Amino acid sequence: MKAIIPVAGAGTKLRPHTYTQPKALIPLAGKTILSIIIDQLVEAGITEFVFVVGYLGEKIQHYVEQKYPQLTCHFVQQTSREGTGHAILLTRSIVQDDEVLIVLGDTIVESNIKEVIAAPHSLLGVKKVDDPRNFGVGEMDENHIFTRVVEKPQIPKSNMALVGLYKIRETVQLFDCLQDNVNNKIKSHDEYQLTDALECMIRHGVKMQAYKVSNWFDCGRKETLLETNAILLKKQKPAELPAFENTIIIPPVSIGENCNIKNTIIGPNVAIGDNTTVNYSIVKDSIVGSYSNLHEVVLKSSLIGSDANIRGLSQSLNIGDNTEIDLG
Repeated sequence: MKAIIPVAGAGTKLRPHTYTQPKALIPLAGKTILSIIIDQLVEAGITEFVFVVGYLGEKIQHYVEQKYPQLTCHFVQQTSREGTGHAILLTRSIVQDDEVLIVLGDTIVESNIKEVIAAPHSLLGVKKVDDPRNFGVGEMDENHIFTRVVEKPQIPKSNMALVGLYKIRETVQLFDCLQDNVNNKIKSHDEYQLTDALECMIRHGVKMQAYKVSNWFDCGRKETLLETNAILLKKQKPAELPAFENTIIIPPVSIGENCNIKNTIIGPNVAIGDNTTVNYSIVKDSIVGSYSNLHEVVLKSSLIGSDANIRGLSQSLNIGDNTEIDLG
């Protein structure tokens, strides 16, 4: 089995961070979005990966080759972003007729991947959502077999959203449907959608079963990224941290290697990258990249990139009774 991970998106909802960094390499709970996905699949026994790259794709290739030299990795360039269906079609010559596990590169799913791989049918990961109009939506029978899938329907007939996890056994049919959609310019929302190809397969009699995932974290926006960071930090086993000078650590936190932290309060729900300096600051509910420098700042619900320098204001006050001062 091969794993396909599409990571060609520009990540416009996470700008300015994604001007210089692919969305998949945004730090999260001491790792990156991409490394969390890869580690989960490697633990389940997958050793061959196909990455569909585009915007800043060379950074993703360098990261994967440096961090995972033991894996067999292929990199396919998507020069024009025409949707997930188009991205998957580009992998056809590498995948051929092997089974595939497709995991979207901006989504973290908690599930039993070994169970997914061992399933006798094709599986589509689903999760119940309050408003499914922004997702692919699956309709299924009493045996959890899909009868129809639709991409972002205006009037959904189901509240079961497709979460970006797809185990496909019938890859020949998948690629035939993808190619047919491209040949006939069958698009949804101006893009070639993987969902439309899956619907084509269902119409041609391919049996696909719903697989309910435990948790699903969409990392496409700052707010959801910070929420996911907090949840994942709480799930991690607390790491032993060095004793930072005159500093209070409020778990859960993740602090990278070679950090210089003094006179500071860190936490809760904070992830800090490697080689970052923090002094005379308070940081909570935030993600801070590597090689950054924070001095005399108070950060809450913040996403700070790598190589950032932030310096706050320092005041010396001599204040008498019954005084009110607003420094905001």
